[in-house]
Amino acid sequence: MQQPSSPEEVDDALGTRMDRSASHDASVDGDEAAPDRSTLRREGAFVVLTFVGMIGGLLASWFGGPSWLVWTCYIGAYVFGGWYGLKESIEALQEPAVEIDLLMIIAALGALTIGAPFEGAMLLFLFSLSNVLQHYAIGRSRDAIRSLMQMRPESAQLLRDGEEVTVPIDDVEIGEVFVVRPGDRIPLDGVVDSGETTVDQSSLTGESVPVPKAPGDEVFGGTINETGSLEVRVTREAEESAISKLIHMVEEARSEKAPTQRLIDRLEQPYVLSVFAFTAVAIALPLALGHEFDSTFYRAMTLMVAASPCAVILSTPAAVLSAITAGARQGVLFKGGEHVERTATVDAVAFDKTGTLTEGNTRLTDVTTRDGASLEGDDRLLALAAAVQSRSEHHLAEATVEAAEERGLETATASGFEAVVGKGVHATVDERTIHIGNARYFETVTDGETIAGLEDGLAAVRSLENDGKTSVLVAREDGGDLEVLGWLAFTDTVRETAAETIERLRELGVEQIVMLTGDNERVARSIAAELGIDEVYAELLPEQKVDRIERLQKRHEAVAMVGDGVNDAPALATADVSVGMGGAGTDVALETSEVVLMSDDLEKLPYALALGRETRKTLFVNLAIAFGAIVIMIVAILTAGIPLPLAVIGHEGSTVLVCLIGLRLIGFQGA
Repeated sequence: MQQPSSPEEVDDALGTRMDRSASHDASVDGDEAAPDRSTLRREGAFVVLTFVGMIGGLLASWFGGPSWLVWTCYIGAYVFGGWYGLKESIEALQEPAVEIDLLMIIAALGALTIGAPFEGAMLLFLFSLSNVLQHYAIGRSRDAIRSLMQMRPESAQLLRDGEEVTVPIDDVEIGEVFVVRPGDRIPLDGVVDSGETTVDQSSLTGESVPVPKAPGDEVFGGTINETGSLEVRVTREAEESAISKLIHMVEEARSEKAPTQRLIDRLEQPYVLSVFAFTAVAIALPLALGHEFDSTFYRAMTLMVAASPCAVILSTPAAVLSAITAGARQGVLFKGGEHVERTATVDAVAFDKTGTLTEGNTRLTDVTTRDGASLEGDDRLLALAAAVQSRSEHHLAEATVEAAEERGLETATASGFEAVVGKGVHATVDERTIHIGNARYFETVTDGETIAGLEDGLAAVRSLENDGKTSVLVAREDGGDLEVLGWLAFTDTVRETAAETIERLRELGVEQIVMLTGDNERVARSIAAELGIDEVYAELLPEQKVDRIERLQKRHEAVAMVGDGVNDAPALATADVSVGMGGAGTDVALETSEVVLMSDDLEKLPYALALGRETRKTLFVNLAIAFGAIVIMIVAILTAGIPLPLAVIGHEGSTVLVCLIGLRLIGFQGA
């Protein structure tokens, strides 16, 4: 089988040089690849020549033409019809392995041996026609991915020394600025320096509505600038862009076979050998009972064609590859056929809260200095907290630093920063240790030391949490003395689509929906009640999230975990299906999840589950058609003695039918 594009095209489209090589090798080894266009055209021409030879031989024999003309036509039909099948069979025997093509070649030659050249030619014609149609169907699914390779422009208009210069994107460095005009495709990932516009990101994230962009907003290579001109500062090199990673990971996904496909592959060789054995018995047994050779051999060849598992073998990849392609078009990336199938069985979903059910745009709302604290004013409290939090990547830390910058506060340099996962942080500022954390932090990290103002602080935190705010205490350690300086409170916005998403999951048959969060229980329960979530587990450390996932797995067939891939990595790894949010912008979501929602659109989650379920349904239908056709034809041959041409039509018809049914998934829009 041929690759869908040249090595140069694949190399241009995929990630780093090492990754590109690995991906290409994987595609070669594992994918049901379609031939390129020139090979497909050549196969089509061979099919036409086979048909001409078959009909020519039939007409010449009907009208009493010379024998040399009859046999020239049939030989032409056999050569052109069996060319690719014989080539595949020889290559397989060298492994060694037995290809289904060999069954067809032997059956055609057997028909020729007993004086039925037309039936053999028809077998080769329909078999080669079926292969062309299969390659076209698989090629259609690959075309959608190949189109991703063509989305990214080859060059960018850089601003250098005040002038615009056209530069190949591979030569553009991080930090350089390029210009994008209305209607242009954005060449590279970056951040808007100046200008405002709307950008069509549907090809990458599946978002149907153009997204407004202003200075400071992120844009992605391969997306389309619609209305305004932009100056964009490059943040990722070409091979590290979101579109390059998407192409790379989709190609990898296509090389990973689904469980059903792996099972069929394991059974293919024993099955093909059993067909040979079955054919041998169908010849030997009647001959031993005194039946005529020609009729016995003809029926055995017909049985061999009918029993061939072409439709069975193609029933799975046609559907799964189409599903992966459909998902990529909608901004849902499955990292392999295995995950498509597993998604179909999900009956419990666990959500992280921050950044998943909520927008993740945490804002600092309250800065309060404790009465009696040895500190002057709320600004000083915020400045100390920001100095410590500037070393942290936590969403509360980012909100703290942002608030300090908005107030124009000067922050000192912190040293000796340490984080206690799920509890808090501490660092040295102005030669004194500043602690920032939740109640559990001060219960465990301070080793039970007396902390001045702790009761007042905890009471304030509880009050703020009752209002749905996440709160932390700020304390200072001076010598051996600890005192609470004050407290900070934060809020986050629940996603507008969260409630609708949860309702849609229930309609798809998800039995239980759970929230797992490190946030405090009052805030978590408030959000859960608003969204109609079944169970809430709050104030969890990462290892405790893993424990909750494992408990869910004991009660359900398959559990999906949805998170942002940062603090949720252990739970994502434990779940049966891990779903990462916002893959277009975060490397972590791409790397830690098996299913990636390329945008921050939570509504894509029900789509992913619906696609998995539709794929499973399609697999059942395809396998029923494939095995049903085999059983019906074998019974008909043994009871009614149907001729070889009818068996060929039944065999090739079922093969093409399962490919076309699988191909329908490319257009799946959601149930």
